Amino acid sequence: MSGAPPRLLRLGHSPDPDDAFMWWPLLARDGKPAAVADPRFRFECVPLDIESLNRRAETASASERLEVTAISCAAYPRVADRYLLTACGSSVGEGYGPKLVAKAGRTFDSLSGAAIAIPGRRTTAFVTASLLLGAGRFKAVEIEFDRIEQAVAAGEVDAGVVIHEGQLTYARHGLSLLSDLGAWWREQTGLPLPLGANAVARDLVEELGADAAADLAGLLRRSVEHALEHREESIRHALGFARGLERELADRFVDLYVNRWTLDYGEVGRRAVAKLLGEAAQAGLVPALEAVEFLGPDGVATEAVAVTSG
Repeated sequence: MSGAPPRLLRLGHSPDPDDAFMWWPLLARDGKPAAVADPRFRFECVPLDIESLNRRAETASASERLEVTAISCAAYPRVADRYLLTACGSSVGEGYGPKLVAKAGRTFDSLSGAAIAIPGRRTTAFVTASLLLGAGRFKAVEIEFDRIEQAVAAGEVDAGVVIHEGQLTYARHGLSLLSDLGAWWREQTGLPLPLGANAVARDLVEELGADAAADLAGLLRRSVEHALEHREESIRHALGFARGLERELADRFVDLYVNRWTLDYGEVGRRAVAKLLGEAAQAGLVPALEAVEFLGPDGVATEAVAVTSG
Protein backbone atom coordinates (compact mmCIF):
# COMPACT_ATOMS: atom_id res chain seq x y z
CA MET A 1 0.00 0.00 0.00
CA SER A 2 3.09 2.22 -0.10
CA GLY A 3 2.41 5.51 -1.88
CA ALA A 4 -1.30 4.78 -2.14
CA PRO A 5 -3.87 7.13 -0.59
CA PRO A 6 -5.13 5.99 2.80
CA ARG A 7 -7.98 3.49 2.74
CA LEU A 8 -11.20 5.09 4.01
CA LEU A 9 -12.69 3.04 6.83
CA ARG A 10 -16.18 3.96 7.96
CA LEU A 11 -16.50 3.19 11.67
CA GLY A 12 -20.04 2.76 12.93
CA HIS A 13 -20.67 3.38 16.61
CA SER A 14 -23.62 4.03 18.86
CA PRO A 15 -24.24 7.70 19.72
CA ASP A 16 -23.37 7.41 23.38
CA PRO A 17 -20.46 8.60 25.50
CA ASP A 18 -18.46 5.39 25.78
CA ASP A 19 -18.09 4.82 22.03
CA ALA A 20 -17.33 8.49 21.40
CA PHE A 21 -14.78 8.36 24.21
CA MET A 22 -12.74 5.52 22.72
CA TRP A 23 -12.75 6.32 19.00
CA TRP A 24 -12.09 10.06 18.79
CA PRO A 25 -8.27 9.53 18.68
CA LEU A 26 -8.69 7.99 15.20
CA LEU A 27 -10.23 11.16 13.76
CA ALA A 28 -8.64 14.26 12.28
CA ARG A 29 -10.35 17.19 14.05
CA ASP A 30 -10.19 20.98 14.00
CA GLY A 31 -7.46 20.94 11.39
CA LYS A 32 -5.30 18.62 13.49
CA PRO A 33 -4.24 15.13 12.45
CA ALA A 34 -5.58 12.09 14.25
CA ALA A 35 -3.89 11.45 17.59
CA VAL A 36 -3.61 7.75 16.70
CA ALA A 37 -2.87 7.21 13.04
CA ASP A 38 -1.54 4.86 10.40
CA PRO A 39 -0.81 6.25 6.91
CA ARG A 40 -2.63 3.29 5.38
CA PHE A 41 -6.00 4.18 6.94
CA ARG A 42 -8.35 7.14 7.30
CA PHE A 43 -11.38 6.89 9.59
CA GLU A 44 -14.82 8.43 9.29
CA CYS A 45 -17.26 7.82 12.14
CA VAL A 46 -20.91 6.93 11.47
CA PRO A 47 -22.98 7.30 14.66
CA LEU A 48 -26.22 5.29 14.60
CA ASP A 49 -28.33 3.63 17.27
CA ILE A 50 -27.20 0.08 17.96
CA GLU A 51 -30.20 -1.68 16.41
CA SER A 52 -29.70 0.30 13.19
CA LEU A 53 -26.07 -0.79 13.19
CA ASN A 54 -27.15 -4.39 13.78
CA ARG A 55 -29.53 -4.27 10.82
CA ARG A 56 -26.98 -2.56 8.58
CA ALA A 57 -24.33 -5.17 9.40
CA GLU A 58 -26.81 -7.92 8.54
CA THR A 59 -28.42 -6.58 5.39
CA ALA A 60 -26.36 -3.77 3.81
CA SER A 61 -25.09 -4.11 0.27
CA ALA A 62 -21.35 -4.26 -0.38
CA SER A 63 -21.23 -0.51 -1.00
CA GLU A 64 -23.27 0.36 2.10
CA ARG A 65 -21.73 -2.01 4.62
CA LEU A 66 -19.46 -0.40 7.18
CA GLU A 67 -15.85 -1.55 7.23
CA VAL A 68 -15.70 -1.39 11.04
CA THR A 69 -18.82 -1.29 13.17
CA ALA A 70 -20.27 -1.67 16.61
CA ILE A 71 -22.87 -4.41 16.89
CA SER A 72 -24.70 -6.07 19.74
CA CYS A 73 -22.84 -9.16 20.85
CA ALA A 74 -26.07 -11.13 20.43
CA ALA A 75 -26.33 -9.95 16.80
CA TYR A 76 -23.02 -11.58 15.85
CA PRO A 77 -24.41 -14.99 14.79
CA ARG A 78 -26.52 -13.20 12.16
CA VAL A 79 -23.49 -11.47 10.65
CA ALA A 80 -20.69 -13.98 11.28
CA ASP A 81 -20.41 -14.66 7.56
CA ARG A 82 -19.80 -10.95 6.98
CA TYR A 83 -17.78 -9.84 10.01
CA LEU A 84 -15.11 -10.86 12.49
CA LEU A 85 -15.25 -9.55 16.04
CA THR A 86 -12.27 -7.46 17.07
CA ALA A 87 -10.51 -8.28 20.33
CA CYS A 88 -10.91 -4.68 21.51
CA GLY A 89 -13.75 -2.18 21.48
CA SER A 90 -16.31 -4.19 23.43
CA SER A 91 -18.74 -3.10 26.13
CA VAL A 92 -18.86 -5.68 28.91
CA GLY A 93 -20.87 -5.54 32.12
CA GLU A 94 -18.95 -7.02 35.04
CA GLY A 95 -21.92 -7.81 37.25
CA TYR A 96 -24.08 -5.05 35.77
CA GLY A 97 -25.84 -4.34 32.51
CA PRO A 98 -29.18 -3.34 30.98
CA LYS A 99 -31.94 -2.83 33.52
CA LEU A 100 -35.43 -4.28 33.48
CA VAL A 101 -37.58 -1.50 34.96
CA ALA A 102 -41.23 -0.71 35.60
CA LYS A 103 -43.43 1.73 37.45
CA ALA A 104 -43.61 1.29 41.21
CA GLY A 105 -45.93 -1.52 42.20
CA ARG A 106 -45.18 -3.79 39.27
CA THR A 107 -43.54 -7.03 40.40
CA PHE A 108 -41.14 -9.31 38.59
CA ASP A 109 -43.60 -12.21 38.89
CA SER A 110 -46.24 -10.19 37.02
CA LEU A 111 -44.23 -10.00 33.80
CA SER A 112 -45.44 -13.22 32.19
CA GLY A 113 -47.33 -12.10 29.07
CA ALA A 114 -46.55 -8.44 29.81
CA ALA A 115 -45.73 -5.85 27.15
CA ILE A 116 -42.06 -5.03 27.61
CA ALA A 117 -40.24 -2.33 25.66
CA ILE A 118 -36.95 -3.43 24.12
CA PRO A 119 -34.35 -1.48 22.11
CA GLY A 120 -34.43 -4.04 19.27
CA ARG A 121 -34.74 -7.79 18.71
CA ARG A 122 -31.09 -8.12 17.72
CA THR A 123 -29.78 -6.49 20.89
CA THR A 124 -28.06 -8.30 23.72
CA ALA A 125 -30.54 -6.57 26.04
CA PHE A 126 -33.48 -8.35 24.41
CA VAL A 127 -31.72 -11.71 24.21
CA THR A 128 -30.64 -11.60 27.86
CA ALA A 129 -34.10 -10.51 29.00
CA SER A 130 -35.52 -13.46 27.05
CA LEU A 131 -33.11 -15.83 28.76
CA LEU A 132 -34.19 -14.42 32.12
CA LEU A 133 -37.96 -14.38 31.53
CA GLY A 134 -38.23 -17.19 29.02
CA ALA A 135 -38.20 -16.86 25.25
CA GLY A 136 -41.65 -15.91 23.99
CA ARG A 137 -43.10 -15.48 27.49
CA PHE A 138 -43.57 -11.74 27.15
CA LYS A 139 -44.69 -9.37 24.39
CA ALA A 140 -41.61 -7.57 23.09
CA VAL A 141 -42.37 -4.04 21.90
CA GLU A 142 -39.55 -2.42 19.92
CA ILE A 143 -39.08 1.23 20.91
CA GLU A 144 -36.18 3.61 20.27
CA PHE A 145 -33.70 3.14 23.12
CA ASP A 146 -33.88 6.78 24.23
CA ARG A 147 -37.69 6.69 24.56
CA ILE A 148 -38.14 3.52 26.61
CA GLU A 149 -38.12 5.24 30.00
CA GLN A 150 -40.83 7.66 28.91
CA ALA A 151 -42.91 4.86 27.38
CA VAL A 152 -42.85 2.86 30.61
CA ALA A 153 -43.63 5.93 32.73
CA ALA A 154 -46.54 6.84 30.44
CA GLY A 155 -48.03 3.36 30.67
CA GLU A 156 -47.57 2.58 26.98
CA VAL A 157 -45.93 -0.69 28.07
CA ASP A 158 -45.81 -2.64 31.31
CA ALA A 159 -42.01 -2.61 31.68
CA GLY A 160 -38.88 -1.84 29.69
CA VAL A 161 -35.28 -2.86 29.20
CA VAL A 162 -33.14 0.27 29.34
CA ILE A 163 -29.64 0.54 27.87
CA HIS A 164 -27.01 3.27 27.54
CA GLU A 165 -27.56 6.19 29.91
CA GLY A 166 -31.03 4.87 30.80
CA GLN A 167 -29.24 2.42 33.08
CA LEU A 168 -28.33 5.40 35.26
CA THR A 169 -31.36 7.67 34.82
CA TYR A 170 -34.46 5.45 34.98
CA ALA A 171 -35.27 6.51 38.56
CA ARG A 172 -35.70 10.10 37.36
CA HIS A 173 -38.80 8.88 35.52
CA GLY A 174 -40.23 7.31 38.67
CA LEU A 175 -39.29 3.80 37.61
CA SER A 176 -38.13 0.94 39.81
CA LEU A 177 -35.59 -1.78 39.13
CA LEU A 178 -36.94 -5.30 38.64
CA SER A 179 -33.71 -6.92 37.50
CA ASP A 180 -30.18 -5.96 36.51
CA LEU A 181 -29.50 -8.31 33.59
CA GLY A 182 -25.74 -8.22 34.06
CA ALA A 183 -26.02 -9.13 37.74
CA TRP A 184 -28.43 -11.97 36.91
CA TRP A 185 -26.11 -13.28 34.19
CA ARG A 186 -23.14 -13.34 36.56
CA GLU A 187 -25.19 -15.19 39.18
CA GLN A 188 -26.13 -17.79 36.57
CA THR A 189 -22.76 -18.23 34.88
CA GLY A 190 -20.03 -16.58 36.95
CA LEU A 191 -19.14 -14.57 33.83
CA PRO A 192 -19.38 -10.93 32.77
CA LEU A 193 -22.13 -10.04 30.30
CA PRO A 194 -20.79 -9.11 26.82
CA LEU A 195 -23.09 -6.38 25.53
CA GLY A 196 -21.69 -4.34 22.64
CA ALA A 197 -19.02 -5.69 20.34
CA ASN A 198 -16.83 -4.23 17.63
CA ALA A 199 -16.47 -5.97 14.28
CA VAL A 200 -14.50 -5.66 11.05
CA ALA A 201 -15.76 -6.74 7.64
CA ARG A 202 -14.39 -10.06 6.42
CA ASP A 203 -13.92 -8.76 2.88
CA LEU A 204 -11.79 -5.93 4.26
CA VAL A 205 -9.64 -8.45 6.13
CA GLU A 206 -9.23 -10.39 2.89
CA GLU A 207 -8.37 -7.20 1.01
CA LEU A 208 -5.78 -6.09 3.55
CA GLY A 209 -4.20 -9.48 4.20
CA ALA A 210 -3.47 -11.04 7.55
CA ASP A 211 -0.62 -8.75 8.62
CA ALA A 212 -2.33 -5.46 7.75
CA ALA A 213 -5.60 -6.66 9.31
CA ALA A 214 -3.74 -7.42 12.54
CA ASP A 215 -2.17 -3.95 12.34
CA LEU A 216 -5.67 -2.47 12.02
CA ALA A 217 -6.74 -4.34 15.14
CA GLY A 218 -3.69 -2.97 16.91
CA LEU A 219 -4.59 0.56 15.78
CA LEU A 220 -8.05 0.19 17.29
CA ARG A 221 -6.53 -0.92 20.56
CA ARG A 222 -4.14 2.06 20.55
CA SER A 223 -7.12 4.38 20.14
CA VAL A 224 -8.73 2.99 23.31
CA GLU A 225 -5.41 3.18 25.15
CA HIS A 226 -4.89 6.80 24.07
CA ALA A 227 -8.41 7.73 25.14
CA LEU A 228 -7.86 6.24 28.59
CA GLU A 229 -4.47 7.91 28.93
CA HIS A 230 -5.95 11.32 27.94
CA ARG A 231 -9.14 11.00 29.92
CA GLU A 232 -9.98 14.68 30.31
CA GLU A 233 -9.84 15.34 26.57
CA SER A 234 -11.73 12.13 25.90
CA ILE A 235 -14.52 13.05 28.32
CA ARG A 236 -14.87 16.50 26.72
CA HIS A 237 -15.43 14.83 23.36
CA ALA A 238 -17.76 12.21 24.85
CA LEU A 239 -19.99 14.88 26.40
CA GLY A 240 -21.09 15.81 22.87
CA PHE A 241 -22.87 12.44 22.79
CA ALA A 242 -24.21 12.50 26.34
CA ARG A 243 -27.78 13.62 25.49
CA GLY A 244 -27.95 16.07 28.38
CA LEU A 245 -26.19 13.94 30.99
CA GLU A 246 -24.26 16.05 33.44
CA ARG A 247 -20.51 15.56 33.53
CA GLU A 248 -20.58 13.33 36.63
CA LEU A 249 -23.03 10.81 35.14
CA ALA A 250 -21.33 10.80 31.74
CA ASP A 251 -18.03 10.12 33.49
CA ARG A 252 -19.62 7.29 35.45
CA PHE A 253 -21.14 5.79 32.31
CA VAL A 254 -17.76 5.79 30.56
CA ASP A 255 -16.21 4.07 33.59
CA LEU A 256 -18.79 1.29 33.30
CA TYR A 257 -18.10 0.47 29.68
CA VAL A 258 -14.57 1.57 28.75
CA ASN A 259 -12.27 -0.59 30.83
CA ARG A 260 -9.97 -3.60 30.71
CA TRP A 261 -12.56 -5.61 28.79
CA THR A 262 -12.64 -2.87 26.15
CA LEU A 263 -8.89 -3.17 25.58
CA ASP A 264 -9.12 -6.92 25.06
CA TYR A 265 -11.72 -9.58 25.80
CA GLY A 266 -9.02 -11.91 27.08
CA GLU A 267 -9.72 -15.56 27.78
CA VAL A 268 -12.60 -14.89 30.18
CA GLY A 269 -14.26 -12.37 27.90
CA ARG A 270 -14.07 -14.70 24.90
CA ARG A 271 -15.55 -17.48 27.00
CA ALA A 272 -18.36 -15.15 28.08
CA VAL A 273 -19.20 -14.36 24.45
CA ALA A 274 -19.28 -18.06 23.57
CA LYS A 275 -21.43 -18.84 26.62
CA LEU A 276 -23.97 -16.13 25.82
CA LEU A 277 -24.27 -17.16 22.18
CA GLY A 278 -24.52 -20.82 23.11
CA GLU A 279 -27.29 -20.20 25.63
CA ALA A 280 -29.13 -17.92 23.19
CA ALA A 281 -28.91 -20.52 20.42
CA GLN A 282 -30.16 -23.22 22.77
CA ALA A 283 -33.20 -21.01 23.50
CA GLY A 284 -33.82 -20.46 19.79
CA LEU A 285 -33.03 -16.76 20.02
CA VAL A 286 -30.07 -16.66 17.62
CA PRO A 287 -28.59 -18.95 14.95
CA ALA A 288 -26.14 -21.52 16.29
CA LEU A 289 -22.41 -21.04 15.71
CA GLU A 290 -19.62 -23.56 16.08
CA ALA A 291 -17.06 -20.90 17.04
CA VAL A 292 -16.48 -17.16 17.36
CA GLU A 293 -13.47 -15.51 15.73
CA PHE A 294 -11.71 -12.51 17.33
CA LEU A 295 -9.27 -10.40 15.32
CA GLY A 296 -6.49 -8.93 17.45
CA PRO A 297 -3.00 -7.48 16.97
CA ASP A 298 -1.59 -11.01 16.96
CA GLY A 299 -4.06 -12.36 14.43
CA VAL A 300 -7.27 -14.35 14.84
CA ALA A 301 -8.21 -16.25 18.01
CA THR A 302 -11.07 -18.75 17.99
CA GLU A 303 -13.44 -19.65 20.82
CA ALA A 304 -15.67 -22.72 20.47
CA VAL A 305 -19.37 -22.31 21.16
CA ALA A 306 -21.09 -25.16 22.98
CA VAL A 307 -24.82 -25.17 22.29
CA THR A 308 -25.87 -26.74 25.57
CA SER A 309 -27.77 -25.50 28.59
CA GLY A 310 -26.31 -25.18 32.06
